[in-house]
Amino acid sequence: MKVTRLIPFLLLVLLTVSGVSAQAVEQTFFLTFVPNIQFAPLYVAIENGYFADAGINVTIEHGDEPLGVDLIAANQRQFGVISGEQVIAARAQGRPVVSVYEWFQAFPVGIVVPTESGLETMEDLRGHSVGIPGRFGASYSGLTAILAANNMTETDIQLEEIGFNAPEAICVGRVEAAVVYSNNEPLQIRNRAAAGDCGSVTDVIVIPVSAAADMVSNGLVTNEETIANDPELVAAVVSAFDRGLRDTINNPAAAYLISTQYVDNLPMTYDLRVGLTTTMDNQTEWLTENPAATREEITATRAETRLWLANRATNDELIQFDVLLATTEFWDADALGMATLDSWEVTQDILDSMGFLPAPIDLEAAFTNEFVPETP
Repeated sequence: MKVTRLIPFLLLVLLTVSGVSAQAVEQTFFLTFVPNIQFAPLYVAIENGYFADAGINVTIEHGDEPLGVDLIAANQRQFGVISGEQVIAARAQGRPVVSVYEWFQAFPVGIVVPTESGLETMEDLRGHSVGIPGRFGASYSGLTAILAANNMTETDIQLEEIGFNAPEAICVGRVEAAVVYSNNEPLQIRNRAAAGDCGSVTDVIVIPVSAAADMVSNGLVTNEETIANDPELVAAVVSAFDRGLRDTINNPAAAYLISTQYVDNLPMTYDLRVGLTTTMDNQTEWLTENPAATREEITATRAETRLWLANRATNDELIQFDVLLATTEFWDADALGMATLDSWEVTQDILDSMGFLPAPIDLEAAFTNEFVPETP
């Protein structure tokens, strides 16, 4: 080969190896609801370059969950966060969506009850008023599951549809209990109670659905076509998200600071930013010095972070950081991302009992652990 022909060839090789010539794969990632601190792991994965490392450029799209299911099933979007019950319902209608990473390891729904009521168990709630956003979604299926686990049905309580207004309904005494997302609304009620803005309520307890039924919650979802035609892409997306999730669990202060770039109006005063930055740096140093730290040890550092920040910010300023900490407890597990057939069977049984399925589906086709990275 002549030198004049060799030089362009070598330049091409160098550019290819360095990634300059390779175009990033564009992916629109579907998220339900609106930008929220609870999506911190995805924000962290993007900002820490985990998707970019795999040659993926991620754009976030928000919309209603049924729309996300439709888009992913039609391969108009290849990835999104969708609940397990929606995956089951979609596959029952012949739509080929597949869960590839079980993000939430515990179902985040529970029943909140003021401590003054003396009501502490599901049995205690017989004949009492219980608020619910409506007869739909995770709140309704979660309520059905916890009632069934206690040999009760909807007729054993006075169920009232209150929309997504549980804090207000509890504080004004409209209902005696309410079905809520356990990582969010109980915190709002406690903050209002601490400020003297919740009637006679001084504190609440939460009766968790997860203690009664191991149901599947949110996970990363793709479709059969993407798995069959581009398994490397699926593995790369799952790996990037997994890294973002681990970072968020290990250093929530860093995750919160990153999330301010994606979520408008996250509480952030000068003192809070300084406090978060300090705790972020301290946690980064601690993790470096303790690479073999256990889950229990890392959990303890999260609690210590919250106590330290309490002297530098008000409860109202820390409310969204508290939501992040509370949500982390639903993500954390010995093996992140892993799903079990038992939990999918429990979820399908609940949906079937509610009359939401035309017929049971093959659950082993609804999810896979094939792409979940090994626990470090």
